[in-house]
Amino acid sequence: MFEPGVFLEESVEKIRGEVAGKAVIACSGGVDSTTAAAIVSKAIGDNLLAVYVDTGFMRKNETQNVETTLKKLGLNYRIVDARKEFISALKGVVDPEAKRKIIGEKFIRVFEREARDFGAEYLVQGTIAPDWIESGDGLRDTIKSHHNVGGLPEEMNLKLVEPLRDLYKDEVRKVAAYLGIPVHDRQPFPGPGLAIRILGEVNEERLEIVREACAIVEEEIETAVKSGQIQKPWQYFAVLLPIKSVGVHGDVRSYGYTVAVRSVESIDAMSAEYSKIPHHVLEKISIRITNELKEKVNRVVYDISHKPPATIEWE
Repeated sequence: MFEPGVFLEESVEKIRGEVAGKAVIACSGGVDSTTAAAIVSKAIGDNLLAVYVDTGFMRKNETQNVETTLKKLGLNYRIVDARKEFISALKGVVDPEAKRKIIGEKFIRVFEREARDFGAEYLVQGTIAPDWIESGDGLRDTIKSHHNVGGLPEEMNLKLVEPLRDLYKDEVRKVAAYLGIPVHDRQPFPGPGLAIRILGEVNEERLEIVREACAIVEEEIETAVKSGQIQKPWQYFAVLLPIKSVGVHGDVRSYGYTVAVRSVESIDAMSAEYSKIPHHVLEKISIRITNELKEKVNRVVYDISHKPPATIEWE
């Protein structure tokens, strides 16, 4: 049986022996990176700098929420605005593997800059077991390259530290709860962010559409959870599809995008079943998306695919 207290004690001891100097961590504000930051901070204190990079691919109000969390945890942190840098790097890119690898390398380069400024020699990452399993290792097929695995450049100036590498998501949540981390029950969010919830090229317009659509999905499902209508799913979000179709708003013809809603039940993210969300909840989501994004979106569909054969994220 997994004991979070034992894991924490052993991890802190190991990190103290492994990290001889300053370190930076890619802290997205999600449960994995926040937990990794909290563990390493216990081991080396202010010799750890938590770097949050606003890539432009973040959820609605994410930067403000993350800063609040980092302050509450008492972490030494820095906010980096790299939105223009990341979005321009994906111009014309449509292949999902290329997106992930470009974002992964860009992350590393940003952290290298921050590390040089901080005087760090180590890079801490919130990598967990499904990340490296799905990214392949020569013996396994590459399902999708996770930005903190498949996106790592061959030549890197920082030594890697991955305190959560052998844990699955449910175990990470137990450690986070043990540490009193406020985001311990937050749904997963992919490292590459909204860039992989846009099928096709990423640009400012599409980012704004999927950001608003994801916020609506989250709000409506969380409202249904609070009112006791449904159990909280493992993960729930929106995906912007690269197709347009004819619709109508009032008496006016529209030609808008299609948004897919995805909600799944899982334990460790290695497999998942689609959530049986009641139709009245899906209807509210659909009405809000098509009304609030009526100039952009005129059709909403629901993904009823399991993992396998599908993955949880679409890219």
